Amino acid sequence: MTKLFNGNHLDLYSINSDFTGSRYFTIDQEEVEFHNTTTIRIWFNEQSADFPSHWHTAMEILMPVENYYDVIVNDSSYHLLPGEILVIPPGELHELIAPNEGKRFVFLFDITLITKLKSFSGIQSLLAQPLYVTPETYPKIYNDIYQLLTQMCNEYFSQKEYSELIIYSLLINFFVKFAYNRINAEALFPKVQLDKQKEYIQKFNALMTYIDTHYTENLDLETVAKSVGFSKYHFSRLFKQYTNFTFGDYLCYRRIKAAEELLANTDLSITEVAIQAGFPSISTFNRLFKQHKSCTPSEYRSKEHTFHNP
Repeated sequence: MTKLFNGNHLDLYSINSDFTGSRYFTIDQEEVEFHNTTTIRIWFNEQSADFPSHWHTAMEILMPVENYYDVIVNDSSYHLLPGEILVIPPGELHELIAPNEGKRFVFLFDITLITKLKSFSGIQSLLAQPLYVTPETYPKIYNDIYQLLTQMCNEYFSQKEYSELIIYSLLINFFVKFAYNRINAEALFPKVQLDKQKEYIQKFNALMTYIDTHYTENLDLETVAKSVGFSKYHFSRLFKQYTNFTFGDYLCYRRIKAAEELLANTDLSITEVAIQAGFPSISTFNRLFKQHKSCTPSEYRSKEHTFHNP
């Protein structure tokens, strides 16, 4: 029996150690065998090994149970304590540093289908950086997030029929919690009257969907601002409040995410990746990619994980 934190108390959780699937690392590449043919992997990890810088197309969630766990994502460091949660978005370079003794849950999800849902565009910017979830950083939803992850564990290790569907329904709810937490934040549009806030949220959600489908085109600030009925100055301020990005920075971020997917799933040359992701030139792509990922597109591709089903 293993102690698993559950809200403010400890529950006893039985781990089935006979499930199929494994996970191991080489210097640049992580190999993950998902359980059976699922695109979900939940791993109860007791290894003291450190995992070098790598990335993968799956979203990863780390949740220590006993002792700390250190994580470096790009240039940011996280010292995770039991009960704390770190969500690492797909495509982010990260390094894992374990203590001599400790236990933690590792969740791996292929969220490709979820990101294709129309409403997901409105929360895409939330995954521009890791989500560090503690009672202090997310006081309104921390317990809900922890309960959802606990339910996912229960479903995964039960190996019941339809467990994968149940887990993905819980994962959608997981994202919805973060979305509502953001739009209900008092500081989202601090100078906008309450009766206008809903209208603005709807406008920006629709705009994010538009950007998500037209990011390869020549989208300029003034035209986009006019399309939603704002001056470019008013639009710039509201867009920054809604996404924590300037419009230009978000467009660049969205194109880099597209490039990450192309680097992972195609044999296209770097030049072809740049063109298909919407960058105006290979030199611009290389410069911006290195600025955001701290490595070149070729170096990034060499650190990619591969995923294999048993």
